[in-house]
Amino acid sequence: MTTLVRSQDSARQIGTLLVANRGEIARRVFRTCRELGIQTVAIHSDADANMPFVRDADVAIHLPGNTPAETYLRADLVIEAAKRAGADAIHPGYGFLSENAAFAQAVRDAGIAWIGPDPSSIERMGSKIESKKLMEAAGVPVLGNFVASGDEASGHGGVDTATVEDLPLLVKASAGGGGRGMRIVRDLDKLADEIAIAQSEAASAFGDGTVFVEPYIQSGRHIEVQVMGTVDGAIVFGERDCSVQRRHQKVIEEAPAPALPQATREALHEAARKAAEAIDYRGAGTVEFLYDVQKDRFYFLEMNTRLQVEHPVTEAIFGVDLVAMQIAVAEGRSLANVQVGEPRGHAIEVRLYAEDPSHNYQPQSGRITRFEVPGIVSEFETLRHGVRLDSGVDSGDEIGTFYDAMIAKVIVWADNRDEALRRLAAALANAEIHGLKTNRDLLVNLLRDPVVTGATMETTWLDGADLAQLGASPVDADALALSGLAASVALAEYARAHSTYQSRIPAGFRNVPSQPQTTGFLVGDEDFDVRWYGGRAYTSPDLTTTKVISAAADAVVLETDGVRRAFVVHLDGAHVDVESALGHVALKRRPRFIDPATQVAVGSLLAPMPGSVISIRAAVGDRVEEGQPLVVMEAMKMQHTIAAPYAGTVTELDVREGSQVDAGAVLAVVTPDEESAE
Repeated sequence: MTTLVRSQDSARQIGTLLVANRGEIARRVFRTCRELGIQTVAIHSDADANMPFVRDADVAIHLPGNTPAETYLRADLVIEAAKRAGADAIHPGYGFLSENAAFAQAVRDAGIAWIGPDPSSIERMGSKIESKKLMEAAGVPVLGNFVASGDEASGHGGVDTATVEDLPLLVKASAGGGGRGMRIVRDLDKLADEIAIAQSEAASAFGDGTVFVEPYIQSGRHIEVQVMGTVDGAIVFGERDCSVQRRHQKVIEEAPAPALPQATREALHEAARKAAEAIDYRGAGTVEFLYDVQKDRFYFLEMNTRLQVEHPVTEAIFGVDLVAMQIAVAEGRSLANVQVGEPRGHAIEVRLYAEDPSHNYQPQSGRITRFEVPGIVSEFETLRHGVRLDSGVDSGDEIGTFYDAMIAKVIVWADNRDEALRRLAAALANAEIHGLKTNRDLLVNLLRDPVVTGATMETTWLDGADLAQLGASPVDADALALSGLAASVALAEYARAHSTYQSRIPAGFRNVPSQPQTTGFLVGDEDFDVRWYGGRAYTSPDLTTTKVISAAADAVVLETDGVRRAFVVHLDGAHVDVESALGHVALKRRPRFIDPATQVAVGSLLAPMPGSVISIRAAVGDRVEEGQPLVVMEAMKMQHTIAAPYAGTVTELDVREGSQVDAGAVLAVVTPDEESAE
């Protein structure tokens, strides 16, 4: 365990702190501020006006607009908000302006304390191109790279010097991370296009379109080291493994890193210390390395000059509050008395996203009608039992299209890794998450997969895995049948309870029950019918060994072959969510009649999610080939290409660049060759 002891000679005591961010990280910082007696200020966009982080703050200030460029990336508006609220400190969280040296300097110039490193440190490490040169000089192993933009974009060291032998290559944003502005290139002819897309994504997400290109190591692990730079030197709080990634975005993070030779672990810590001391670093930072498993060698990737998304696992095994330490460093306090002991136990974090893994991780938007995770604990710094939940939303909140689709981070601690994996999988499996598709089932299956339990994962493993299998719901046919019956009974009880006439007649009663009642549902896109008899007792002709023991609009108890189970039913309009020991089943009542106005023409290309159209690559009358890009959309800071499903002719194009579209909107219609020729 680590004991944090601060000296009493503070150069500056912070009284009011503004978080220049949103969602779960804003709530996380506010939580520490409350414990330290610091008042809190939130800033928010139009879309975020009713989000939990705004309610959590003592003071909230509105920034007009919705997109990051209009709001959270506007340094001038953020500083003005701090002045209006009387804030004497700004915490940037992560993302947005957190690694923007100009913003950090502007904060200091305004006489406001910056909860982060010196702007010069951000600038030196913020360029992944220049930081590699700096680390190489400091004796830290690095990978070479090709410059993709800037003064060295051509000629020696530029991408035009890359050859087939250098493939595969990785295009990366210099100013950010999280998978934005990052592209794998396996064909040199596509390098220029991938650089252009990466630059566009980077500019949208970070306000800086600078990218570079480096060799892509396909059999590596992502290991990072947590440092806290102080006036007395850099403190190292162990390492984390973040190798389970999808599209270069972390999915599972854990500490300590498993299956790592002790000599390598110590060398990583020392390299991170060298990196921090090379720039006289102050505050929380993370030094990221790519570990070549086969060669037992590691290479410097980048240094994140901010708090990381996955910092809770480090807090759990060392028993510290990294945000409190960030504030202490910003106040000028000495941390010379901090004693870093051996890490205790094992901690694992997963990122719960509103996305559909079975459809290329397509982001989801809409209302999360219910979000409850069992066993939540409030002592987040000393997590020893239960589950830590760092969430940006609560039940009933909206997941919008302007920002990242992460719902929450779910963290557990245990005495050993096997127990932590099992506890986290159980917590997720038992969570109630309704209203949107999420990656919950994928996370549960990953935590139980032999690759993860055996600690043999690499950064490319998930991208090559069978997502249809890994992301499959654990609910089987019997569970669906019983949950469907429970849902039908609950709906019947709800209808009876809310009936304005003859409410005393049993639900589904018929004088001559020649045929069963039928309730039609949709499970995903599939039809699912439940047949049942009502009256004085509920039965089903398809589940002859099942008895309905008790029935209500929100709870049904069924007994099958002597095994009794309780089903909790949540009704929300046409949506019915059923929770039981068999798992979660999401159903949607199928309408009895289809509105013709809702039908679309054959060949219609529909918007996969709400978002904005940023590029049109065809026109009405154009002949297109199968797979040819027609429309490019941007949603949740990522670009999505809608391509022709087959060869044909574009006969309709109903959007233009800049259009805002809803999910399911018709973007274009492609008439197949055989039809267009008629």
